[in-house]
Amino acid sequence: MKAKGDLTTTRREYIAAPLSEDGLNSDPLAQFTDWMDTALSVTPDDATSMTLATASASGMPSARIVLLKHFGEAGFAWYTDYRSQKGADLAENPQAELMFYWYGLERQVRIQGRVEKLTQAQGEKYFNERPLGSRLSAAASCQSHPVDSRESLELAVQRLEEQHADGAIPHPETWGGYILKPTRFEFWQGRENRLHDRFQFNLTDKGWQVQRLQP
Repeated sequence: MKAKGDLTTTRREYIAAPLSEDGLNSDPLAQFTDWMDTALSVTPDDATSMTLATASASGMPSARIVLLKHFGEAGFAWYTDYRSQKGADLAENPQAELMFYWYGLERQVRIQGRVEKLTQAQGEKYFNERPLGSRLSAAASCQSHPVDSRESLELAVQRLEEQHADGAIPHPETWGGYILKPTRFEFWQGRENRLHDRFQFNLTDKGWQVQRLQP
């Protein structure tokens, strides 16, 4: 009889098609775009969910799920409160890793790089495109900081909504976007017997260099 909390016999098999070097795009952004398009067609609600891993100046890591909002040659962008834990980490140590896992496709992508803030204009533009409830929550909350109760949060949102009955919620200067500029990609495809396919792209002075990694 297994002890409570013993998950050693919980497992799954991976049965997706292989990922070969011949089938890999030489441009990691193009490869990611192809995989993202497939993920969006299969699980549109979750395809843009990504783990964002940051670390403080002392090296203590922290990770959380955020949503990818746009990507391209410039990098991979998301939005948040600059006063959050991730904001504090990035102020001290402006590098991070993003990780996408698409369960139904048995695929994973890791992206490392340096992080910069987007412009205030970009943050304001996206803020004003959000639903009213999301704008109220963002403006009324100081993300990651303690609060005495749920009621306090709801009261702050209510007061802000009453102050701006026209729905024109001011964009907080403490809220905006970040963009990660990739220096490394890793594409992982689950395979039978845990003999997974992994390819890593590293940015060099000669461009992107790719190599297969052992599983």
